[in-house]
Amino acid sequence: MESNGGGGGSPKEAAVVVPSSGDATLGGHLARRLVQVGVSDVFAVPGDFNLTLLDHLIAEPGLRVVGCCNELNAGYAADGYARARGVGACAVTFTVGGLSVLNAIGGAYSENLPLICIVGGPNSNDYGTNRILHHTIGLPDFSQELRCFQPLTCYQAVVNNLDDAHDQIDRAISTAIRESKPVYISVSCNLPAVPHPTFSRDPVPYFLSPRLSNQASLHAALDATLAFLDKAVKPVLVAGPKLRVAKSGGAFVDLADASGYAVAAMPSAKGLVPETLPRFIGTYWGAVSTAFCAEIVESADAYLFAGPIFNDYSSVGYSCLLKKEKAVVVQPDRVTIGNGPAFGCVMMRDFLSELAKRVRKNTTAFDNYKRIFVPEGQLPECEAGEALRVNVLFKHIQRMIGGAEIGAVMAETGDSWFNCQKLRLPEGCGYEFQMQYGSIGWSVGALLGYAQAVQKRVVACIGDGSFQVTAQDVSTMLRCGQRSIIFLINNGGYTIEVEIHDGPYNVIKNWDYVGLVNAIHNGEGRCWATRVRCEEELEAAIATATGDKADSLCFIEVVAHKDDTSKELLEWGSRVSAANSRPPNPQ
Repeated sequence: MESNGGGGGSPKEAAVVVPSSGDATLGGHLARRLVQVGVSDVFAVPGDFNLTLLDHLIAEPGLRVVGCCNELNAGYAADGYARARGVGACAVTFTVGGLSVLNAIGGAYSENLPLICIVGGPNSNDYGTNRILHHTIGLPDFSQELRCFQPLTCYQAVVNNLDDAHDQIDRAISTAIRESKPVYISVSCNLPAVPHPTFSRDPVPYFLSPRLSNQASLHAALDATLAFLDKAVKPVLVAGPKLRVAKSGGAFVDLADASGYAVAAMPSAKGLVPETLPRFIGTYWGAVSTAFCAEIVESADAYLFAGPIFNDYSSVGYSCLLKKEKAVVVQPDRVTIGNGPAFGCVMMRDFLSELAKRVRKNTTAFDNYKRIFVPEGQLPECEAGEALRVNVLFKHIQRMIGGAEIGAVMAETGDSWFNCQKLRLPEGCGYEFQMQYGSIGWSVGALLGYAQAVQKRVVACIGDGSFQVTAQDVSTMLRCGQRSIIFLINNGGYTIEVEIHDGPYNVIKNWDYVGLVNAIHNGEGRCWATRVRCEEELEAAIATATGDKADSLCFIEVVAHKDDTSKELLEWGSRVSAANSRPPNPQ
């Protein structure tokens, strides 16, 4: 069974039971298709329109329904799951559930994640009757939800007729994987349990034909790129976030090894390429790059960007010192060299793999980096009982991820973006954050989904303001027996917004976060929560979390000063503020 690499086959795929003729139903077919493409967990919130469908999902061997506290978190969990598995799924009810999950679907669309959003819809007999139903906005038009999903999904299927249900479901799921975008499937509430002849055969596993490069275009792009790069004195290589979409991480590593170029990653590509590469120089993020990285990248006379997204955040308010005429930009299916020419129908994986075989080795940029590099200074030692500084927190997180079996680090929107970028990831440790969409609160649900997918310990760094948006699904983490470590950074407000534009709206009500998590725990499951205010307490908490409580969900509230921010956030915030506050152009 092949699904274009989307998440690989489920480890439980062999458990799929094909119903015999006569009892094959729509609900069973949908459940089996999810398992076949690699989904083992569906994140759901029940409602009267999806209850029968949930029965069929639960009945499917190899598939688990994970009940979430709200639809937004169910969508975020499916987002996190898709990052780890290659595809994720959530199930909600009509309109009240659909519109609640919509923000998470928008985030998955912006981050190029294949997410299957399943909605239990009205009874098929109610379509076209001019009736007004509950869970709607009070109009007899049932297309309101569909119209909201259309801009945020790459395919929409409204299944209210069994005759074309098989085709619609298969087309939607395959499109999500092929396009690496969310899809919407609405299933009428009276159809999941109904048999139909189209579901009576053994379901043929998906075979999604891989997209192939136009060979003439590929060779022309290679010739032009080699001529461009080989005449450069100090070329560099930069990884972008669309390496994930193009499934080209391995090809990028091959090119990095063969070329000898200095290698950097855009912030949203952190974790997509190993930071243990011999010529890796850090994160390229304009003015807030890793030390000495921006100087090497921006002074290069040629740079190859593989899968970049240049927006106001990644360019630090459009302030990067890059020149288009020096760039080779490789997108998932297109290569552009300088101001031109451009070559279409060239798949990134094919292009990078072939380029690695022919590129001339050139280590000049990395040699220059070694000459100018000065190791960062040691943090000043804390006095006994001194208030904990955020940079001291991340010093200890760095030590922790280097010595413990950590599956990934997740950074919430905020100062954690910048502090986590400076972490050096060990081999096999992933990294996730939502840079394009930047929805505060994303990380709680995404942590739930990611940890469920990898079944490993995940570390999350979350600000207090973001945590207040989506805190409820710590409950679901406990129900699932997860062992993640959450560092809750309590600095009294929306610090990232303070540095862009301050005001009283950026100050939030303080919570007893440890008390909240203990209340959610309520003696059920394995959970340990503590609050730290100084380095000694932090060291003790990390030792407990990685020792005696290694089998538990661990929650460490870190009390920090409201003005304790990274220098990178101060720089980034001022530049983004300047970009946001540009006056209107003259009319």
